[in-house]
Amino acid sequence: MKQVVQNYKSGELALLDVPVPGCKPGGVLVRSAYSLISTGTELMKVSEAGMSMVGKARSRPDQVAKVVQSVATNGVGPTYRKVMGKLDSYTPLGYSLCGVVEQVGAGIDDVKAGDLVACAGNEHALHAELNWVPKNLYAPVPDGLAARHAAFGTVGSIAMQGVRQGEPRLGEVALVIGLGLIGQLVAQLLTASGVRVVGVDPDPARCELAERLGAAASGDPDSAAVAHAVAELTDGHGVDQVYLAAGGGSNQPVELAARLCRDRGRVVDIGKCRLDLPWNAYYEKELDVRFSRSYGPGRYDPAYELEGRDYPIGYVRWTERRNLACFLDLLARGRVDVEPLISHTAPFDDAVETYRGLQDGDLKAVAVLFRYPDHEEEAQEAEAPAVAVPAVRHAGAGTTAPARAAGTPVRLAFVGAGNYATSMLLPHLAGREGVELSTVVTTTALSAANAQRKFGFGAATTDLDAVLGDPSVDAVFVVTRHSSHAELTRRALLAGKAVFVEKPLALTEEELAGVLAAVEESGNDRLQVGFNRRFAPLLREAKQRFGARTGPASLRYLVNAGRLDHGSWYLRQGTEGSRFAGEGGHFVDTASWLLDSDPVSVYATATPGNEDLQVVLRYPDGSTATISYVTTGSSGFPKETLDLIADGRVLRLDDFVRASVYDRKRWVSSRLPKARDKGQNAELAAFVRAVRTGGPMPVPLESLVATTAATLAVQTGLAGGAPVTLARPR
Repeated sequence: MKQVVQNYKSGELALLDVPVPGCKPGGVLVRSAYSLISTGTELMKVSEAGMSMVGKARSRPDQVAKVVQSVATNGVGPTYRKVMGKLDSYTPLGYSLCGVVEQVGAGIDDVKAGDLVACAGNEHALHAELNWVPKNLYAPVPDGLAARHAAFGTVGSIAMQGVRQGEPRLGEVALVIGLGLIGQLVAQLLTASGVRVVGVDPDPARCELAERLGAAASGDPDSAAVAHAVAELTDGHGVDQVYLAAGGGSNQPVELAARLCRDRGRVVDIGKCRLDLPWNAYYEKELDVRFSRSYGPGRYDPAYELEGRDYPIGYVRWTERRNLACFLDLLARGRVDVEPLISHTAPFDDAVETYRGLQDGDLKAVAVLFRYPDHEEEAQEAEAPAVAVPAVRHAGAGTTAPARAAGTPVRLAFVGAGNYATSMLLPHLAGREGVELSTVVTTTALSAANAQRKFGFGAATTDLDAVLGDPSVDAVFVVTRHSSHAELTRRALLAGKAVFVEKPLALTEEELAGVLAAVEESGNDRLQVGFNRRFAPLLREAKQRFGARTGPASLRYLVNAGRLDHGSWYLRQGTEGSRFAGEGGHFVDTASWLLDSDPVSVYATATPGNEDLQVVLRYPDGSTATISYVTTGSSGFPKETLDLIADGRVLRLDDFVRASVYDRKRWVSSRLPKARDKGQNAELAAFVRAVRTGGPMPVPLESLVATTAATLAVQTGLAGGAPVTLARPR
């Protein structure tokens, strides 16, 4: 299928061929009929992409701060790869469309195939021929409402949420500053609510349009006509509310709002304009400044948008979806008219030229629609035959597999292509001799297409079964959200593939048992978990110089994990497990590798709220390892520091930048590495070598299981307040 994309690094716009998204549970697959270009938000994004790197940095200081922090934590090299990988990727455009339901996912019962729906969301209602849309981001289109009008549903919801924040009342007077697409809709919604509207915009054509659609008066912000109209309509008191629907760097809108608003009036910011509030003006009138966040309650809440958890109507009357449905109803009843706002309708195949016309100013428009190819004609196209999954093949003895024929490359498939995969794994595999990147599988079409373009995958798809059923694929990398690791690993093992799964292997004991059952059923134990620190060159050299032990050791491992940004998927403990369950295996594995054995018991304690953890591991020879996993430390302190003490010697590791061994003669790593090398490259080399030669996996399965069990036991220990004894792997 085709999708409009932009490369944020180069500014390139393209109509790209990408895989068709899968129809996941909790949503519907929608074939687009019309999608709407937001001439404000989207053109601002397109304009930013055309800036220099300095210009991009100036426009997004919040992102610059994150980059600086990443450099302090991960080093320059990994941060550079991560940032450049994000910039040099195709990003989607669009967030408002109308289309026909093509397929219904499990759990959906309010629409059926063939129904017309309006869709919202900058990840789900894209300028693409097909989109997967979760339940709370679509609404059925009322009978008789044209699809081209229903495509305005999302921007209409944005305008509606702004109006709701202003709490308009019958008979009031409102000032709408900025008469672009959102401003025009705000003006119409206010008029429909019994509010008289004065519009402000420097474009006379937009002012004339607003008056034609119901505004009492409109004019240029610098003209006396606006102030005169406000004085006449309000008996000189000033407007009851002001809606800032303008963009740009001028502070004129907020100054005008203060000048024309009445005492204790309301100012609502909907657009993205400069907000240097003149203190005296706002203080003297005690103005109430409010912000309107996108489509309404539910926006940016993954539980609402992605998991379909609605808010009870008694507590939240107007959610995203209810706003969407309400706006569609107003359109259907003729209370809002969007037809006069449509300046241009372009065939979807002309999308790139349309954006260029808007950007260059050749195309003057309030609203622009993309019209997609005729649906009835497309419906006659034959579907591609499904790929059957062959019978599971067994790996034989379990610890080894048949060696590959000399000269044939190891063919790898990736399931998932997020930040970690594209910054820490794929750069080490792309172009590696003897490796062929066969197929990349993602749930979103564009991420697969990005990975294919940047790393040279032979194919990109959203169909996992096709990859698992491909006998030419030797190994599968599972680099997805934590909650899916165990199931994807289980399926890949049963399909006879060697598997590299990023940590964690499992989030529950039941998931771990399922993976082991797959190993037993298939006889395939060709498994590696991404515990890369034991492969770090600096740590391996330090361990070698430390030498063999004769007595028990004490190990102290401080992990200064830091706080996560609000909204991070790591915080979704209900679905993705605790943060330590997801990351803690790294540190347990490192400790066990340094101590040359697996733990036999785990004791865990935590500060209130489980913010800071203390985990004590006990080993068969009496050695102990204490892992302090803290989130409340300073961001300026190194992330990982480690001390191993035994037999009168001390090994010290400082954040994979410097290592020391204190013995009769002290050894210090000879130089500071240019970048922190936490072992990913060496780990991948070992895994590929094992797949190519048929030799044992880099880490024994028993050790992977023991590390996972110890990590899971932390939560059990916290709940029970006592040490947890670990069963020895069979």
